[in-house]
Amino acid sequence: MPRYWLLKSEPGAFSWDDLKKSPKKTTMWDGVRNYQARNLLRDEIKKGDMVLFYHSSVNPPTVMGTAKVVKEGYPDPTQFDIKSKYYDPKSNPEKPRWYLVDVRMERAFVRPVTLPQLRETRSLENMVLLRKGSRLSVQPVSPKEWRTILKMCGL
Repeated sequence: MPRYWLLKSEPGAFSWDDLKKSPKKTTMWDGVRNYQARNLLRDEIKKGDMVLFYHSSVNPPTVMGTAKVVKEGYPDPTQFDIKSKYYDPKSNPEKPRWYLVDVRMERAFVRPVTLPQLRETRSLENMVLLRKGSRLSVQPVSPKEWRTILKMCGL
């Protein structure tokens, strides 16, 4: 059984349209620099798991569509690239600090689901995204929450 996740991205850094334009509609989910999110990428998220692609830092924040994990956790190469904004001089190739997964676009939502809509939906009241102070860029989503959000967007 696949598990479900929400991945946040600021559209100015990497948008849903950027994913759509990526070769094979697939990208490395790079640049995550939070240890809790890193642990999920490295240890929990598996090939075949499903993802809600969430635009953060926009008004309103919005779930844009779904993606699928096509390659599970491996070292993020940007941590070793001195030219990358995600370069980490303390990271060691023999014991990498940061990990990523590869995701492929699955479905664009005809009606993207906004954060206010999520907050108004009673069955989503326990969703990690909606918890006070929740800022993690990689979050688990329960099967019930996944089905609810798909219904909200018309799927």
